[in-house]
Amino acid sequence: MFRAFLHEQDDPEACYSLLARDAVDQVEAYDGPVAGRTVLDVGGGGGYFTEEFRRRGANAYLFEPDVTELGEMPPDSAVVADGYLLPLRDGVADVTFSSNVLEHVADPGTFLSELARVTRPGGLIYVSFTNWLSPWGGHEWAPWHYFGAERARARYLRRTGRPAKHTLGENLFAVHIGSTLRQVRARDDVTVVSARSRYWPFLAEAVVKAPGIREFATWNLLLILRRCPL
Repeated sequence: MFRAFLHEQDDPEACYSLLARDAVDQVEAYDGPVAGRTVLDVGGGGGYFTEEFRRRGANAYLFEPDVTELGEMPPDSAVVADGYLLPLRDGVADVTFSSNVLEHVADPGTFLSELARVTRPGGLIYVSFTNWLSPWGGHEWAPWHYFGAERARARYLRRTGRPAKHTLGENLFAVHIGSTLRQVRARDDVTVVSARSRYWPFLAEAVVKAPGIREFATWNLLLILRRCPL
């Protein structure tokens, strides 16, 4: 997985196809086969996750707010929609899936509420995000974000000759693991099944239990949530 991320820019197809397979493996590990089930991919960009869910027999639908992220060939039935207000009735999904979106929304609480709303009671909610103090927290200008966002963006412009895609406070936000865990655990509409590092091959849950250290070492937090009965 790490080697794939090193080639995210020059070979996104290989990188995100591998990431999609790994993510759906994780969903099935916690909730069984997805075949025949309704899956919502919220903020899924070019549709790699949606396509992998469909390859495994799921009825998967992509909801993406930014039409430019859909690419030239988005999945059939992709919907341009904001994750704050999905055009869906309550409880339609068996699985609601969101990969690396939370750090791009200004109001994570409202976003999570919407994911919970469209998930049926007992259904699974998969949420992962890159925390700000992770070595990857600054996205394309990481790890220089440790020295300040504007300095990191300026360095990126000097090095590449083009502006960075992400701007802190506009389309990238400093989301932290400790505060996110407290918010999620305080909710009454979901229960936390697992909180773990998404990419660590070992001690994935243990690292998340270590305050302070987890903000750097987790890299990417994966939350597996279960929708509470109404």
